[in-house]
Formats: sequence, structure tokens, C-alpha cells
Amino acid sequence: MRIFLLFLFLGLVTPVFTQQSCSLPFFPSGKECDGDWLVSKPGAKAGAFLSQDERDIILWNGLARRTFRLGANLACYDLRNLCSGEQLLRAVKPEARVFLNGKSYNIGGLYGQKQQGYLLPEWIDGLVGKPEDFQLASWEVKQISPRIKWKRNRWASSQFDPTGVELIFQYEHASAALEGIKIYVHYEMYDYLPLMCKWVTVRNDSPNGQTIQVDELINEILAAHEEESAVVGRPDRMKRPHGLYVESNYCFNNAMRAELSDQSTHWIIDSSYTSQVNYDYNTPCVLEVYPNVGPAVSLGRGESMESIRTWELLLDSYDRERTGLAKRRMYRTIAPWATQNPIFMHLTTTDPAVVRKAVDQCAETGYEMVILSFGSGLNMEDTSAANISKFRELADYAHSKGIGLGGYSLFSSRRISDEDDVIDPVTGLPDKGAFFGNAPCMGSKWGLAYLAKLRRFFEETGFDIFENDGPYPGDVCASVSHPGHIGLADSQWKQMELQKGLYRWMNERGIYINAPDWYFLDGTHKIAMGYRETNFSLPREEQVVMNRQHVYDGTWEKAPSMGWMFVPLTQYQGGGDAATIEPLEEHLDVYRTLMMQNYGAGAQACYRGPRLYDTDKTREMVSSVVAWYKKYREILNSDIIHLRRPDGRDWDGIMHVNSGLKEKGFVLLFNPLRENITRQVKLPLYYTGLHKSATLADEKGRKSVYEVARDYSISIEVTIPAQGMRWIIIE
Repeated sequence: MRIFLLFLFLGLVTPVFTQQSCSLPFFPSGKECDGDWLVSKPGAKAGAFLSQDERDIILWNGLARRTFRLGANLACYDLRNLCSGEQLLRAVKPEARVFLNGKSYNIGGLYGQKQQGYLLPEWIDGLVGKPEDFQLASWEVKQISPRIKWKRNRWASSQFDPTGVELIFQYEHASAALEGIKIYVHYEMYDYLPLMCKWVTVRNDSPNGQTIQVDELINEILAAHEEESAVVGRPDRMKRPHGLYVESNYCFNNAMRAELSDQSTHWIIDSSYTSQVNYDYNTPCVLEVYPNVGPAVSLGRGESMESIRTWELLLDSYDRERTGLAKRRMYRTIAPWATQNPIFMHLTTTDPAVVRKAVDQCAETGYEMVILSFGSGLNMEDTSAANISKFRELADYAHSKGIGLGGYSLFSSRRISDEDDVIDPVTGLPDKGAFFGNAPCMGSKWGLAYLAKLRRFFEETGFDIFENDGPYPGDVCASVSHPGHIGLADSQWKQMELQKGLYRWMNERGIYINAPDWYFLDGTHKIAMGYRETNFSLPREEQVVMNRQHVYDGTWEKAPSMGWMFVPLTQYQGGGDAATIEPLEEHLDVYRTLMMQNYGAGAQACYRGPRLYDTDKTREMVSSVVAWYKKYREILNSDIIHLRRPDGRDWDGIMHVNSGLKEKGFVLLFNPLRENITRQVKLPLYYTGLHKSATLADEKGRKSVYEVARDYSISIEVTIPAQGMRWIIIE
């Protein structure tokens, strides 16, 4: 209540604070960054606090801190990594910016900071707000609520939604023309990792019933320090601040990597920063987050819209492995549905007899799902009674055996019609202006019908898995006749919302989603690990090494469950008999090797063909590998430490680590050579949590105890058979 009275005295706000916003505890003076959050769970949880002088609100979890100076023009002036001690802000900026009806408005922020190279807290009192900005009206604090209501109906290494605290600032404008327009700026801070999320909600509660147009919405603005000292240089070639990793749920273009798929993170120059080293003031040191196109959304009275969400992970190292582990922990926390990792095969036919046989083979060998692959004949756009009945019966049969059934559908890179295809804004024609050349617009009549047909097909058949090839890839569309968008300006935003809506709907029903685009933060579960499809037309022996390279390279930032691999049991894109595994028993060694190295990495592969086994011997091999994987499933789905990249010249290997399990580590070593080799292999054990001694057990259960060196490593001598592998458990 004291802070409320202070604001009234200063005349900064009207009396609209809730009781919840007046009951925050004072900021604690406890120990910060107690241990390594990537090894053991920190002791502190996230919370919102008042400073001792009641002038600030502080988001804090012992690992990160974000501090806001309260006032009409509220401002964030402190963003600190408490583990490295690094201060990430050098200047105060607005908290957000919105373009309403063609005019720009800042949300909060303070002005008058002369030195932009660094910021001292005592300078804040000398800064001022502007009455033309949206100003603070109230605030509240609550616990984080789930973004996606995902159904927990299968194995996952993380079954829990993230926990933490959400701080919401409500802003209003003094202008009568904007009466009733409310801006809510949301900040989430998560328990146990230095991670925050930010987004903005715009609501139209105008008393006169006016409609407003949200042309553009910038949900984050941060003046960060520069990463390098460059007297001259182009902004696009200079490094961005490394201590702040930014990712939003506005990613597409099939890069299959978040940073390359990102469409909203912009590092821009700051000409007001006149003490920077760069002679032309070209240092990219201001972060702004917004979509490149739109949203251009109209809001009638009582309507609201939400911006994209931006996650900000504070990094404390340049080490590639450590930053990768931090990002993987982020995904495990904010997208736990992506830690599901069902064992599936890709079936190349929809012949009911073959489908039932494949289901039986899956049940016998321990597989969990069948995907009716591309080229199988599945058409989920056919919602006729006969088609629905056929696949409902097959799904029912699969369910009776404990197996999930699903299938493939292509959205993009196809031609529908002049009326329904994406219209090129340059030519005004559907003439290959899309990302994949020709493509339908998801907001067209056909696109909206496509989404409706998919929902109906899944509801009526009970399918469990959706492989969505070519999901919406970011195409803009200049059509003014498509019912799902008004024109070019809102076409990308509306299509993105349609695609995300489908994935959220599927998650609520427990439908597993493979999609080759970075929609993880809106509900997809798996993306391609990263490979060139024609590689699966190479000779089998080459595929073995390339397969391990793809997994090694694809798991620096992705958790194992997030990437699929591929094994062509039958011919895929050429290559003849030399490229395929069929007949399976004749190539049992290669088949087993591919299974072991995929499952050993925690990576599911699309085993594409008409069957999993052809003889009892093959069945026994498949069953034994799957049983081995399930026995060690928890540790094999844990994060990977990269030991040596496959190059075909010497050993290569990876090591799973998880300090929270009995098996702290799981080492897999491979020998591509045609003779046995004996090597000294150094194992970095820091992230296993074993810092004094480690017990290693080989495939036969033989145990050895090693003393951990001061650099948290051990060295072992290991013999790896010719073109074979060794695996070792660390306890």
C-alpha cells in the first residue's frame, strides 16, 4: 500500500492498483547463483519483489535479475546474469512500441540519458518520461500458466510444464482518442534457469466502439552492450551480443535451426550512442523483436491480440557445448511436449493387409507407432465416409495392439489453383513467388478447407500422429479475396496463426507432430535432424558414417528427441540395391548398426519400407535393439556431449549426460575402420555431476573405478572392433 500512496503523491497514476500488486515481498539478500544450474537444481525459485525503498520491482531467481523503476513511464534499467555477473543493459529504452492506426507510440521508457555506453542506477532519477507515451496504470503478479494444453499420453523425458512467475504491467494513454485502449506487457521468469519470456497484449475497450488497427507491434527493445570493438564495419557483419540468446515463436523457412529460421529478432544500430567505437555509429547493439510483415490486425471493441512471444536466455560462456546445453535445457523447460520420443516406422503402403502386418510387427518388436509415409496412398483431405471408415478401422486395429497410427500430408510446394495459390506481391500473379515456388495460401478457401478436413479426419479416425510436410513456410500473399486474410499486410500473421492453431489443437488431443519447420514453441514435437535427402541413395556403408555425422551436427542445439533421422529399408531416391537394406537379413549388420547408432543417440529414424523384419533372425535383432534402447531410454534421451566428429578415418563418439539419473553418463564409441583399434579416449565428466570418482561399466557389466582429474575428466583405454561400436555406462 505504501508504493500505491507514493504514486498518488507523485501524481503518476490513477488509483487502479489491485491488492495483489501491493503485497509483494521485499527483495531477498540470499545467496545468488549457488552452484551450476546445468549440473544441479538451484535452491531459489523465481519471484517478483519490491526493492527496499519500494521504488523498483525486481524479477529474480538467483540466476538472473531484471529490475524495473516504477513510475508513469516505467523503465527496465537492470538485466543481469547473476552467474557471470554480466550486466546486459547499457541504456534505457521503451518497454515496447506499438503502431496504432498508422501512428507510433512508445510503451513506458525514460529519456535524457546522455552517456549511452553504460548506465548507472543513480542516473535514473534524472531521466524523464513523455506524456505522449502509453503510461503505467497498474500491475499484477501471478504464477506462470501453461501456454499449450498438451496431452501426456506417451513417454517423455519431461512431463511437466514450466513453473515460475509472471509480471504484467498495464498501460493506458492520456489521449481521449485512445481511451479504453489497454496495453499489457508480460514478463515471465522461470524457475531454475536464467530464462525470461516477454510478450505484449493489445486490448480494445474503447467506450465509443471504435475499431483500431495494430499495424506493427514491437514487443521487446533492449539497448545491449556491443560484442566487439570495430572502428569500421557493416552492421550485418558484426557480432551480436553473445550473452543474450533470443528466440521467438515466429520461425519458419525450413532451415531446421532456430537462429536461421528466426523471422523477428533484429539487431539494429543506435545513433544516439555517440561514444561507441564504430566511427559511423553502425554497431548493431539495440535488440528489437517484431515480425517483418504485419501483423496489421483490426480490433473491434472487446477484442484483443497477443504479440509473438520472445524468450531471452542469459548465457555465461562462449563454449559451444555449454551454450548448446543451455539452449537444450530451455527447450526441455518451455516445450516439454518435444521431449516425447515415440519409436516409429514409416510404412510405404496403405494396403489394409500390409498395414495390419506392420502393426503386428511393431507390437512384436517394441515399436510404438506406424506412420503411413509419403507415397503410401494416404489422403487425409479425403473425408468421404469410405475413406474415413477405412482408416478408422486400421487405427482401431493398431490401438488394439497398443500401437499408434498416423500419416503424412503435404501442404506447401504444390499447385492448387489461381484462386487459392499465394499471390506474388510483385507480379500480382500465382507465379512462383512462394518460398517453394508455387504454394497454396493457408488463408484461401482451399487452405481453410484443408485445415478443417485435417481436423475432421483426425477426430473421426482417431489417428495419433501427423507428419506435416511443408507446413506454412512464411509466404506472404497479396490476394484481397482470400477469406483468411485481408491483404498483403496481414497475410503472414494470419497464416502463421492458422498453422499454430492446428498444432495447438492437435496437442490437446495427444496427436504427435513431425514437421520440417521450427514450430516447437507452438506445439510441434520433432523436426529433421538435418540431412540431405539424396544421401540416402548413397551406398549403405557411406550412409552409416553420414548418419552419425548428421546426428553429431544436429544435436548441438537440439535435444535428441527433437530430430528425426532416416533409414531407407527400400529404395528412396535411387541408388539401387547398394543403397537399401532390403532384403533385411542379407544386410543385418548394416541394419543393426544404423539402429544402434540412431537409438544410441536417442534419435528416432524413419525406417521406411513395407516391414521391420523378414525372418526370425531379423525379428530377434530388431527386438533386441529396441529392448536395449528402452532399458536405457532415460539416459539415451538425455543431452549429448560431443566427443569426436565422425570422419571415417578414426574413432568417433558421443556421450549422454544426466546428473539426475543413476546412469550419469552413457558413452558410445564407433570404429569406421576395417580393423580393430585401441585408443585412449578422454571423457569430460563435468556435466555428469561426478567430480571425484566415476564407476564405468562395459557391455558385459565389468566395472572399473576412475578418479576424476582436476579438469573433471577421465581417460580410458578402449578397444573398438572393426566397423563396430562400444558402449559404456558411467555411474
